[in-house]
Amino acid sequence: MTLPDIDALRAAAAIVHQAMPPTPQIRWPQVCARTGAEVWIKHENQTPLGAFKVRGGLVYMDHLRRREPEVRGVIAATRGNHGQSVAFAAVRAGLRAVIVVPRGNSRSKNAAMRSLGAELVEHGGDFQEAYEFAVEMAEAQSLHLVRSFDSTLIAGVASYALELFEAVANLDAVYVPIGMGSGICGAIAVRNALGLKTEVIGVVAAGAPAYALSFAAGRPVETEAADTIADGLACRTPDAGAVRAILDGAARIVTVSDDQIRTAMRALFADTRNIAEGAGAAALAALLEERARMEGRRVALILSGGNVDGEVFDRIVG
Repeated sequence: MTLPDIDALRAAAAIVHQAMPPTPQIRWPQVCARTGAEVWIKHENQTPLGAFKVRGGLVYMDHLRRREPEVRGVIAATRGNHGQSVAFAAVRAGLRAVIVVPRGNSRSKNAAMRSLGAELVEHGGDFQEAYEFAVEMAEAQSLHLVRSFDSTLIAGVASYALELFEAVANLDAVYVPIGMGSGICGAIAVRNALGLKTEVIGVVAAGAPAYALSFAAGRPVETEAADTIADGLACRTPDAGAVRAILDGAARIVTVSDDQIRTAMRALFADTRNIAEGAGAAALAALLEERARMEGRRVALILSGGNVDGEVFDRIVG
């Protein structure tokens, strides 16, 4: 797939910034001491919805309303943050929003989507089953299907990387968690558009290794399950376009265990007093895994979101 150029990236960022300010990138001394690197954390847990996905939804709905002014409603499948983004942006644009989640999904994320005006439907045992049901509902109810990976979404979420790269110069590397791939593709797009040499390093969970397996094989590789505490990483069917972009633009993909993610969640709270969901802590988990390799380098971590159920966070951090 063709990633957005600098004009498309700046246009998307302008749409995003009509609804929210840039999020901070902060150099936390204790995180630097813990990792042995100069670490800048991009705080996407500080968006209005507590995750980076809101950026993509805002740009997607803006484009959709101009491209298809007759559209009346949208539908998406999600584990949480994509659904919140779609609901927030769709209602803002005057559209009906239907969100399909798997059974047993995060209660707090479900509540957040309902509070944003979404009609919530619970179906299936994981994201893939919820997605397949959403495809059926889109056809049956004449709803526009918002997939989790799309070039317009990439342009929107890439605004976090544009903010980061323009605020912090000469980054050696940036670690980006991978769910369906929009976040890392956005970082690659901005890095390429600005002509930088920064390594873009993807992070996946050991229980949901589809993108790591795909990167190693050079083609999309599905898995039978996606079992991880980091629901934002729980992908078992990777997008072919995302795989191609990652193969072309990522330096490598690091796989981290749930225990490493829990350790990183505790570390972020101790060192920065920020709450990170599992996916949001994955970048720090990967840097800690690669501590010897990255010592002394200038590194950014994408704290992609902080939307975690309170009881889950208490168990991990308490």
